[in-house]
Amino acid sequence: MESLSFDHGPLDRRGFLGHASLAGAAWLTTAGHMLAHAAAPPGRKRVPAKSIIILWMQGGPSQLETFDPHPGTKIAEGTGAIATKVKGAQVAPGLSLFAEQMGSVALIRSMVSREGDHERGTYSMKTGFDPDPTVVHPSIGAILCHELPTAGTDIPRHVSILADQWPGRGGYLGEQYDAFRTGDPAQPVPDTVSYLSKERDAERLRHLDTIESAFAKRRRNRAEATMHKETVTAARKTMSSDQLEAFDTSKEPLALRKSYGDTPFGRACLAARRLTEVGVRCVEVTLTGWDTHANNHSGVRSQLAILDPAFSTLIRDLRERNLLEQTVVLCAGEFGRTPKMNPAAGRDHWPTGFSVALAGGGVRGGIVHGKTDPDGKDKPTDPVAVADLHATILTAVGIDPRKLNQTPIGRTVRNSDNGKVVEGVLKS
Repeated sequence: MESLSFDHGPLDRRGFLGHASLAGAAWLTTAGHMLAHAAAPPGRKRVPAKSIIILWMQGGPSQLETFDPHPGTKIAEGTGAIATKVKGAQVAPGLSLFAEQMGSVALIRSMVSREGDHERGTYSMKTGFDPDPTVVHPSIGAILCHELPTAGTDIPRHVSILADQWPGRGGYLGEQYDAFRTGDPAQPVPDTVSYLSKERDAERLRHLDTIESAFAKRRRNRAEATMHKETVTAARKTMSSDQLEAFDTSKEPLALRKSYGDTPFGRACLAARRLTEVGVRCVEVTLTGWDTHANNHSGVRSQLAILDPAFSTLIRDLRERNLLEQTVVLCAGEFGRTPKMNPAAGRDHWPTGFSVALAGGGVRGGIVHGKTDPDGKDKPTDPVAVADLHATILTAVGIDPRKLNQTPIGRTVRNSDNGKVVEGVLKS
């Protein structure tokens, strides 16, 4: 290492009720967070992070035009590089604001995956496992919510803003850990305001309680197994919670909103920061449009104009609020792009030697891990498997990546697929 100075449609009311429960009674205890400290690997004295913000670059961003430029080489195809605040570390043009924050960032340039298909690659990067027809693995956000309950958080604790067709899922942990999906924070959060009058709403709840009670007679075990009453109670609590205001970025100063960028993605990144402040464990923010099979250079340039201000301001904003060490920020896509251009001036799928960026949450800033071949032929040095990335992030939030879980059918599965913490990326 170099040290340098699942297909879901729109969420309807029933879907919201299911998602809003998320952790049920776990909201009422902090035992999980206490156990998280004990789960941290021996010798680590730092306090685990509390939340994860995932900036999901849907489509697979080109590493050569983002975090791993090779200026002056054939594979660069004319792409240059700019200096960052860290001596010797360069990034691609278009990331000038991010370059100023490099001291808080660890770049991993040697990611390797076995998956070069969009759906399979997304599954792998979000869960840490290759797709398996016999089990659906939980995303890292679902694991975080399951392992670290939060007291006093009334709204969903696993959120996906601007979600694509494959948001984070609860997998074998249960649908209550699926990410709650919402759109541009400029619009109200869907399904959180009743369209009925207060009187009519209260009357419906009384009728529902009558039906629930009648069903539960002589069927108590079956009624309890559905968790329907708990789900409705949690959803109603969410709908009446002041914490929903965390989605409303209009309450922030105009200058800060402009810094993030007047885009849905910029507003979503600002909302992500606000959500972590009220106890949301994982916020996934999606920026689509990275599938640059044609016109790669112009396509990436347009994407960076959106990503650069939002990502860099998020890091700075968290740091200025003393929240960066409490929050792991990951910027990643499902894979990278080929060193060789295709006839359409695009780059194709490349799961061997792509880049991710990590910040906050005990991450050592100002470092670059791994190298890729400037000729685009050899494998990267110091490769990092997807499971290793997950083991590193889980460790950063105080969760043991080796912990065994049991699926509903009795199968044992670890939090991470035998991943190892990437050496030197986390502070000791």
